[in-house]
Amino acid sequence: MKYRKFGRIGWEVSALGFGAMRLPILDNDFSKINEPETIRMIRYAIDHGVNYIDSAYGYHRGNSEIIIGKALKDGYRERVRVATKLPCHDISKPEDFDLCLNEQLKRLGTERIDFYLLHHLNKLIWPKMLNLGILNWADAAIADGRIGYLGFSFHDNYELFKEIVDFYDWTLCQIQYNFADENFQAGTRGLRYANKKGLAVIVMEPNKGGRLIKPPENIAKLWEETVVKKTPQELALRWVWNHPEVTLALSGMNKFEQVVENVSFTEYSEPFNLNAEEFALVERVRDAYRTNSHVSCTACRYCMPCANGVDIPRIFEFYDEAVTYGDVVRRQFMYGDPNMINAKQRADKCIKCEKCVEKCPQKINIPEMLEKAHAFLIQKT
Repeated sequence: MKYRKFGRIGWEVSALGFGAMRLPILDNDFSKINEPETIRMIRYAIDHGVNYIDSAYGYHRGNSEIIIGKALKDGYRERVRVATKLPCHDISKPEDFDLCLNEQLKRLGTERIDFYLLHHLNKLIWPKMLNLGILNWADAAIADGRIGYLGFSFHDNYELFKEIVDFYDWTLCQIQYNFADENFQAGTRGLRYANKKGLAVIVMEPNKGGRLIKPPENIAKLWEETVVKKTPQELALRWVWNHPEVTLALSGMNKFEQVVENVSFTEYSEPFNLNAEEFALVERVRDAYRTNSHVSCTACRYCMPCANGVDIPRIFEFYDEAVTYGDVVRRQFMYGDPNMINAKQRADKCIKCEKCVEKCPQKINIPEMLEKAHAFLIQKT
């Protein structure tokens, strides 16, 4: 395992972090985590040098933090630092800060959360948090020992990112960054700005929610024809690690084999690790994805639960797999199969309340895209 300096706090973190948003589940139910397998995966990662575990209040309907707490028993807690996040979307009054934090401490089975992040800051949530007095509260929670360091995760434009970075003496920030999203949201400019200000920069979605490691036919052909014999997953991670300003890359792993594979990739996680041929391949693949893509959803599930029960990420998955990857017949069949998606969860049940739009990190006009998806998925081929 390779390690990097964690901002300015004098600690070194593993190049790979364990992201606990996409843990293995049972019965296709996002709230039912496969507990034994998850514990095995987390402990394998720690035994092989991973020392940063990331979760959030709402991941897996709150069960992610509980499972992490169980995985970190038997001496594993002392070997890692834990990051989790305040559910800013759900906060309505200052009293909610303590309620959430104390619940998270209990879930995790710890007296201190090493890195506490304000979740999903954007132009709507940031001023709301300031008005509720979040920073004074956080300073008090740091003083009483429940929080080690404060940070934020971000989903908006560079200008707001810079404003937030400059507003407070943060220890860390978390941004979406991958070779397809180099100029998206905070982007490379934000990465470099935060690094220059001394913040640790945590990268989420290094493979764009798994989208960059399942290439469609035209992109798979690029991989087959190249002299570079590396997998899409390896190059996606190494592209992120290639940037010296990156502190670590989070991977949301849901299979044991993924943990083993990603840990092995850290052998090549130093800055400037890509050679000219590898870098050129990434450039060609990125250009091809930009041509193919129809929906920018990463299945982060921040839009869920929908107020009217629509399964937004599932529908977008069907639509984009059908249109982008040419998997039309199968995805249309799956959309009409009540065992795959209930009729009450389909896109035509959207009531256009737009609450999901406010929460979407990718700024998708979800009601409009749901309408397009439904029209496409119900048509006869």
